[in-house]
Amino acid sequence: MLSKALLRLGASAARHPWRVIAAWLIAATLAVLAAIAFGGRTADSMTAPGLDSQRAAELIERAGTGQEGMTAQVVVTPLDGAATFFDDDSARTALTRLRAEVKRLPHVLGTSDPAGALDAPGDTTVRGGLVSADGRIAVIRVQYPDQSRLSAEDLDALVDLGDRLRAELPLRIEMGGNLFYAFSDPDGGASELIGLLAAAAILFLAFGSLVAAALPIGMAVFGLTVGVATMTVLAGVTEVPTFAPVLGSMVGLGVGIDYALFVLARHREYLACGLDPQAAAGRAVATAGRPVVFAGGTVVVSILGLAVANVPFMTVGGVAVSIVVLTMVLASVTLLPAFLGAAGPRLARAGRIGRALQTRKLGRLAQRRDPAAGAAHAAGWRRWIGHVSQHPVPYAVGAAALLLTATLPVLGLRVGLPDDGSLPQSRTERRAYDLVAEGFGPGTNGPLVIAADPTGDPGVLDRLVATVAADPGIASVAPTHIDRATGIATLVVFPTTSPQDKATADTIARLRTDVLPTAIGHGPARAHVGGAAASLSDVGQRTSQRLPVFVAAVLAMSFLLLMLVFRSILVPLKAVLLNLLSIGAAYGIMVAVFQWGWGGALIGLEATVPIVSFIPMFLFAILFGLSMDYEVFLLSRVREEYLRTGDNGTAIVEGVSRTARIITSAALIMVAVFLSFAVAEDPSTKMFGLGLATAIFIDATVVRMVLVPATMALLGRTNWWLPKWLDWMLPRGPVGTDDTDAESTGEAPRPRLVDR
Repeated sequence: MLSKALLRLGASAARHPWRVIAAWLIAATLAVLAAIAFGGRTADSMTAPGLDSQRAAELIERAGTGQEGMTAQVVVTPLDGAATFFDDDSARTALTRLRAEVKRLPHVLGTSDPAGALDAPGDTTVRGGLVSADGRIAVIRVQYPDQSRLSAEDLDALVDLGDRLRAELPLRIEMGGNLFYAFSDPDGGASELIGLLAAAAILFLAFGSLVAAALPIGMAVFGLTVGVATMTVLAGVTEVPTFAPVLGSMVGLGVGIDYALFVLARHREYLACGLDPQAAAGRAVATAGRPVVFAGGTVVVSILGLAVANVPFMTVGGVAVSIVVLTMVLASVTLLPAFLGAAGPRLARAGRIGRALQTRKLGRLAQRRDPAAGAAHAAGWRRWIGHVSQHPVPYAVGAAALLLTATLPVLGLRVGLPDDGSLPQSRTERRAYDLVAEGFGPGTNGPLVIAADPTGDPGVLDRLVATVAADPGIASVAPTHIDRATGIATLVVFPTTSPQDKATADTIARLRTDVLPTAIGHGPARAHVGGAAASLSDVGQRTSQRLPVFVAAVLAMSFLLLMLVFRSILVPLKAVLLNLLSIGAAYGIMVAVFQWGWGGALIGLEATVPIVSFIPMFLFAILFGLSMDYEVFLLSRVREEYLRTGDNGTAIVEGVSRTARIITSAALIMVAVFLSFAVAEDPSTKMFGLGLATAIFIDATVVRMVLVPATMALLGRTNWWLPKWLDWMLPRGPVGTDDTDAESTGEAPRPRLVDR
């Protein structure tokens, strides 16, 4: 049985703490060394098989025009705001030197020549995208090979060149392009430190002991080091998206500290009962560790379910984050009990400062001790849960109405990808974006690339250019480039709207369904719309189409697992529905903040943006798994009380009140960790941080402390109803809620309620 194995594992780690700690130190060192020797850089390839944008990319690659590679753009304007490149010789000379030095950078295939446009000021076709009509803004487009041949060093070389030339040339120099998107360091670092400090403060207030507060933090740092280093090694084998380390750190810190908190709280209870530290650690891992293993497994399975979207970068990102979560689960049942054994009996008492802070924090709420379980819990929690259980209807209806109201904005959810215009003004990408939009129009920041194979129809290219240029969503069309060897043509077209604008997605759809078929007709020629904006739009559509299938799969899996664990039909059904409510409310709040701008300034959001296309699916996977942490931890305790007393009302009050303080502390830690990422510069990181923090807060307060006791009180003994035939068919619970596991940890079992 799992509980017996965990009991032996935890007790052994506590008896030989320094061996286990040394093993983890060696593992962390080896992981870091492997990351240095074999690790790779994260990179983004927002494509997926079968998409129209992917077909366009394949045609461009066949043609070998170079447009399949990475690009950057250097945007310049004279330092004298009144001057223009047309009438300022020093600015023109500086522009020529700047282009020459950029062209000499490693791996640069070529650059555009704004000086050519200045020599032909009447040729607006040549000038488009190079020098603005008023001559104030010039753009040097830099072409690189495909991403596999580049690294962050190429971005560093371009940025360093810009920093040097800013001091030497009479030009304002800003830079942007997908080279920055692919190789800029993801947000993190400071956010992780802020999250750790906040978690340490909450843990100290919860336990009143510096030692008790330090152990979960130490365990999480160990686990995060091993997990992120392993993720880096994975990046050397396959393409890991840039958001994976940030998301892995965010989720890893949250679940790692939470899991450690659950085990540590049980350990202190057993110490208070008089058990020695080694026995208490073994018993804590066997009881609290079972829900940790199950909850961590649920998180991993939910995240790995992202493969159903058939979007490679999401699948790999899910694998990378799962590695961190698995590492935290392993650390919770091996490294943490070693820490507990090394700490000895000191964890049973709070320090003098901790006792004073706890006394002030608790105020008039007197703590009472239950000798049977050895757990101290606030009488206020018992009174609150008892009150909700006695008035279940108004609380259930009110809480459900509140969450449904918060969910309503989801009806206006719009997916896309925030462009550089959503970055803060402190970033050069944002300043370059603004200059390009000012000089050439917003659509110049997100050009579309139409790849056409005119096989069998030589006149198709003229018709294609004419029909595309006539579309109201297209501002201009650059000269067609035709590869002589393959005959494949590429057209760079500039929409009238910005990359993140919904109108741009509408233009892409119209080009595919109306414009291109009209130009090509029924002949053998074919054309596809590509480019970064088209790729991201396609990925958004695919994830939206696959989201219902993914949600249904996760819900079914969670229902079956919870039914197996708790030997009930109604408990898992209720859990699934309540988790949907909390996640829906989090989605609604994200829409209100990011699309409507409500309170966006509080997290540094300077403009409204669409929800990143892949975030809703990622958030659902992570949040459904994380919400199961609290569900399993809380219901496992309710189940224990029900097996001990046989009374549903007592089990609800005792089980929920005994876990309330721990769940509240755990939720505060997760919220603090996630909110520390919500103030990052990148809008995608903000969305992950705010979405996770909001959902966890709602789940741990409205759902766990109101809806769960209210609905369980309404259902009464039928909470644990299971048809006899189904009980006979199901195997024993994998996290030990059956009688045998209760016996293995010293709990007195009671018969399950089944349909006889």
